[in-house]
Amino acid sequence: MTITVLIADDQAMVRAGFAAVLAAQDGIEVIGQAADGAEAVVLARDLRPDVVVMDVRMPGMNGIEATAALQVPPRSSDYVPKVLMLTTFDIDEYVHAALRAGASGFLLKDALPDEVARAVRVIAAGEALLAPSVTRRLIEEVARQQPAPVVDEHLLASLTAREREVLELVARGRSNQEIAAELFIAEQTVKTHVSKILQKLGLRDRVHAVVFAYDTGLVRPGA
Repeated sequence: MTITVLIADDQAMVRAGFAAVLAAQDGIEVIGQAADGAEAVVLARDLRPDVVVMDVRMPGMNGIEATAALQVPPRSSDYVPKVLMLTTFDIDEYVHAALRAGASGFLLKDALPDEVARAVRVIAAGEALLAPSVTRRLIEEVARQQPAPVVDEHLLASLTAREREVLELVARGRSNQEIAAELFIAEQTVKTHVSKILQKLGLRDRVHAVVFAYDTGLVRPGA
């Protein structure tokens, strides 16, 4: 199936660059471009793309506000797109806000063409955590600036000991394959554990599992 994409960025050259990169990929189609968050929300609800590539900083309604708006579908629809945030390392303070607003991952603006295409495919497939080292590094940097949380055993109580192990490794940026090797279990078993973790904790995807692990104190930055 073709993955449809909407690109939202206030810089025309950036929009054109991402559009050209994605248009050259098999199975990906750019169906719209927006110059700000408000336009992105309108176009997304009209065109219903699979993925919205959203810049964080835009005039008027910024990317975080637009992402949050898209998580609340109009009454006549249940459509909620996946959102891939465009970011740079100098705006780490926006990471938690973007994740809480509903973003499923991050992409650096200077990413290589193959990385851009892979990120869109990963997000569209619902895998959510792309470039684990990048996403984890961003989250850790924000977590370092906040008071260390006390481990919230109440929120973690629904998880089995094995599920807590898996969640901790997910939060450290491990892939399913790496987790399977470390715990000496099958990769399919890891996938089952991850699915149960998301279901029990009411989390949308792996990115939000990472945030949950840091917010509850299960994982500490640099540990």
